[in-house]
Amino acid sequence: MRSYAIGDIHGQIDLLRGAHARIERDRAETGDAEAPVVHVGDLVDRGPDSAGVIAFLSEGIAAGAPWVVLKGNHDRMFAGFLERADFQDPMLRPDYTWLHPRVGGLETLASYGIANPGRRPVAELHAEARDKVPAAHHAFLAGLPTHLHRGEVFFVHAGIRPGLPLTAQTEDDMTWIRRAFLDDLRDHGALIVHGHTPVERATHYGNRLNIDSGAAYGGPLSVVVIEDRDVWELTERGRQPLPPY
Repeated sequence: MRSYAIGDIHGQIDLLRGAHARIERDRAETGDAEAPVVHVGDLVDRGPDSAGVIAFLSEGIAAGAPWVVLKGNHDRMFAGFLERADFQDPMLRPDYTWLHPRVGGLETLASYGIANPGRRPVAELHAEARDKVPAAHHAFLAGLPTHLHRGEVFFVHAGIRPGLPLTAQTEDDMTWIRRAFLDDLRDHGALIVHGHTPVERATHYGNRLNIDSGAAYGGPLSVVVIEDRDVWELTERGRQPLPPY
């Protein structure tokens, strides 16, 4: 059973197009046009073209591409802001909001043509966002699933709560969890493929596979292909084995 997966995108449309080009080359070599491409969330924030990323993915899915897009914490915060100007994600530290310069929402608003978002009242920004962000983009974000369980692999944005069945995981954990998941070495019953916590390159830990290689901060956008529980990274040179370290 083959699946492709792409790490946290964060508005990097050029890297996303390049990732899909590597997948198409692998498809041509294997003759497999049907294996799904799973994007593990965080489409938006920090990078230059969150609007373009959402358009690319939503339009591709509407056209019948075998793509799955999961909900990341940044996608959840953007959708929440479009609902309410005073939205505060309960998992975000209380002294931050989605509009804090370190979170990245300001860059997302700018990608929709909203001028000077860092120097304007929140209510005014919210009203303009409601006007300029297409309703289809809002609906797409709001409707994103939190996970995909396929064969021996469980795809999710941030991770899972160790010790709980995969069917009992909460959205808060699947979009936000870090240390309780990252520090747990037990087998989770499936290989957990996730992003959310940047690493230098895609890394296979045996029980989990982290594919967030820091595209938000100038790093690459990782792309992998998984067959059962075997993993290869897709590079410009083709498949490179990615065994547990």
